[in-house]
Amino acid sequence: MKKKILPVIVVICLIIVVGAVGILTSIVEKYTPSEERLDSREYFMLDAEDEAALVIDRELKEEKVKIIDGRFYMEDAIVGKYINSRFYWDEQQEIMLYSLPTEVVQMVPEEADPDFVFWRSVGDTFYLDLEFISEVSPIEYKVYEEPARVVIQNEAEGLKIVTALEDCVIRQKGGIKSLIVDDIAKDEQMYLEEEMENWSRVSTKDGYVGYVENDSISAVETVSLDFDKELPEYTSIQKDYKINLAWHQVTSMAANDGLDSVLENTQGLNTISPTWFSVIDNDGTISSLASASYVEKAHAAGLEVWGLIDNFSSNADTLTFLSSTKARNYIIQQLIEEAERVGLDGINLDFESITQTQAPHYVQFIRELSVACRLNGLVFSIDNPVPMSYNQYYNLKEQGIVADYVIIMGYDEHYAGSAEAGSVASIGFVKNGIIDTLKEVPAEKVINGIPFYTRLWIESFGGGVTSEVFGMNGALNYIKQNGMDTYWDTEVGQTVATLEGDDALYTIWLEDDQSIAEKMKLIQEYDLAGVAAWKLGLESDSVWSVISQYLQ
Repeated sequence: MKKKILPVIVVICLIIVVGAVGILTSIVEKYTPSEERLDSREYFMLDAEDEAALVIDRELKEEKVKIIDGRFYMEDAIVGKYINSRFYWDEQQEIMLYSLPTEVVQMVPEEADPDFVFWRSVGDTFYLDLEFISEVSPIEYKVYEEPARVVIQNEAEGLKIVTALEDCVIRQKGGIKSLIVDDIAKDEQMYLEEEMENWSRVSTKDGYVGYVENDSISAVETVSLDFDKELPEYTSIQKDYKINLAWHQVTSMAANDGLDSVLENTQGLNTISPTWFSVIDNDGTISSLASASYVEKAHAAGLEVWGLIDNFSSNADTLTFLSSTKARNYIIQQLIEEAERVGLDGINLDFESITQTQAPHYVQFIRELSVACRLNGLVFSIDNPVPMSYNQYYNLKEQGIVADYVIIMGYDEHYAGSAEAGSVASIGFVKNGIIDTLKEVPAEKVINGIPFYTRLWIESFGGGVTSEVFGMNGALNYIKQNGMDTYWDTEVGQTVATLEGDDALYTIWLEDDQSIAEKMKLIQEYDLAGVAAWKLGLESDSVWSVISQYLQ
């Protein structure tokens, strides 16, 4: 009996031992860090030998850097997207432009040094030399080999740094079984991107991003990068007083003679912008109603004159003339000549209905016009619609750098052709316009535009909405003559007048002293550079004291 039991016991013991070994092996395997490594070229998504990976602000980009004769080149579109948008390629004239504060550099292919400035591929794609880009951009870069990669850091504040407490590795994901991305030596510093319970996502200074165990890194230190490089400085003309500007619509030379009458009852006005210039053909020819005697009268009345130029002519296609360097230069040349001829103090740019296709050329025109104004001591201001998601391409940030003043046209919330009746400039609409503009432009450069007009809205009971414009006094007279009911609407910051007729509902969201005061309170609250009003001749006399009160 014992002889029969013994083998069974031995077998059972062997099974237990084998099972224990298996369990132990499984436990050891589970808690033993993987030594498997991620291939570096695979990590940086490199296939071609003439390309280098691109890492910008600790983020690996899909785009690549070209290696040509040992130098590193970036496609101009990539440079504009991530680093410096002031490079501009003119397809018509086949020249590359770079805008500086006081000049626009033209880089013509056959005249440029292909080993330094830029290189043109067979496929007409342009690549800019990285060293040149760095000289005019707020970046610092380093080139690494095996694999080839360019690591670029923009100026930044509040970067979080951690230091390795021991030799360790960073992994592709959080967990010891994840692939090893890079080795980290003791005392090596890394940027902390995200801190979790046991692991943290970090980036190395040579371009790798991955996860490291929290036990292996120090506490966080916050630092700011200062590249200590002298970049071209954009200077601005800033008045030591609040701007109180009004636009003067001038449609003929004879209309210039009406200056005295439109100024007769004004108070506190210090700037006037006559609508004198317009682009009238695709070559960039401008029409001019500029008058030296007008400027002399304005100066005698204590006013600066900022001549306005628009793109309203039906004979000129905005995309066509803006996309031509020759046409843009011609516009600017004529403007400066006219400014000198009549003694202008500034230029007010009022190009409206800019499309996303036109936008890159429009912004380039702004840069170029700013150079001319800066060189000639002219105040340069730009009119903009209230910022919306669909007009972000107006590039308010760039405008705030190159222009002296950025004007918000804080009206036309509802306009001729609107599908529904409504205020021209409700207080919420105006406030949002100011807040969104201040995200991109410093307050000392922001002027808020206000309307001296309103609309009578006619909502037909049979369907359809029409409107007509009234000045301040005209609207009040209409309300009185027609016995309209009025009430103050706190939400819109305006008096609303209504009348139900036999065939339609008539409504006016009134612009008067009280509504203008609400808008001026915002200008004062956000300490803006001033106010601009459209347009002279539509205001009530009493509104000037209201405006002046809030510009003290």
